[in-house]
Amino acid sequence: MRSGGTLRQLSVKRSLHHHHHHPPTHSVGIIGAPFSRGQSRGGVEGGPDQIRAAGLLKRLQHQGCAVRDYGNLTFDDVVDEEPMGLLKSVRAVGRANQRLSEMVRAVKKDGNTAVMLGGDHSLAIGSIHGHSQAVGPLSVVWVDAHADINTPLTSYTGNFHGQPMSYLLHELRSKIPDLPNFSWVKPCLSARDLVYIGLRDVDPAEHFILKQLRVKVFSMTEVDQLGVSRVMEETCDYLSVRGKRPIHLSYDIDAIDPSVTPATGTPVVGGLTYREGLYITEHLCGTGQLSAVDLVEVNPLRGQTEGGVLSTVNTAVDVLLGCFGRLREGNHPLDYKLPEP
Repeated sequence: MRSGGTLRQLSVKRSLHHHHHHPPTHSVGIIGAPFSRGQSRGGVEGGPDQIRAAGLLKRLQHQGCAVRDYGNLTFDDVVDEEPMGLLKSVRAVGRANQRLSEMVRAVKKDGNTAVMLGGDHSLAIGSIHGHSQAVGPLSVVWVDAHADINTPLTSYTGNFHGQPMSYLLHELRSKIPDLPNFSWVKPCLSARDLVYIGLRDVDPAEHFILKQLRVKVFSMTEVDQLGVSRVMEETCDYLSVRGKRPIHLSYDIDAIDPSVTPATGTPVVGGLTYREGLYITEHLCGTGQLSAVDLVEVNPLRGQTEGGVLSTVNTAVDVLLGCFGRLREGNHPLDYKLPEP
């Protein structure tokens, strides 16, 4: 009987931890990174302004966040004379990420949770690098249809948005050649501190790397097997073994099924539902450790229809609101009082 009581207390404590009815007030620093040269399709540079236009700032403020918009980074028109082997726009990608790294570092030093609106996923190099420079060792949760862990020498396309993770991992350092405008990049992440969620389109070399480095992966198969709540519990248990580190969430909108978020450059059928996509953010918010978020690969020129673009952009906003305390059960301010007649 006693044990039943303590168990019940435990589960009450636990549910309070997950549904923090007194949401901490978040201070959010937003950086727009309208950069598209990590891949070959135009339009993704329009992502940041579209996400802002959908009301992101007002809606964050409305749910009690302090918000500072640092504006859009401007990227120099770096001329890349010719591709290096297959690699496209090497200098441009290197320079853009260096700028972004410095910016994320500044936003963190100001005491904010950094939100980087992409742009393509090559920007994770600068975002994670700058975050790590500011706060030290990180945990990274990478939500994506793709592993983005090709090395420059295994990439089929030469597009950098399929490679960012390989530049960040200590374990892959020996596989990365010296590239112009990349000398500033120092690997800052161990394979042990990385979890993937939502994978369903993985190249053979990437699959080999993930297995060899024993990276924790919840592909769509695991999401189907376990359900998203168990996936998130296991993700946080796995990462916390090395201590409670700040969490960097790198969220590619193509993780969600293209029936919901079609306006993206490399859609893959069979993705996360809208509900699963939101649950991930609610759970990470509940840990109190979320320290930076990338929301990338929204491409307003792709969604086929206006409705498709709208659905993609609104879902991106909802994902971000979930990162900062919005609960689907509803929220109310701590000082809320019912009006007297």
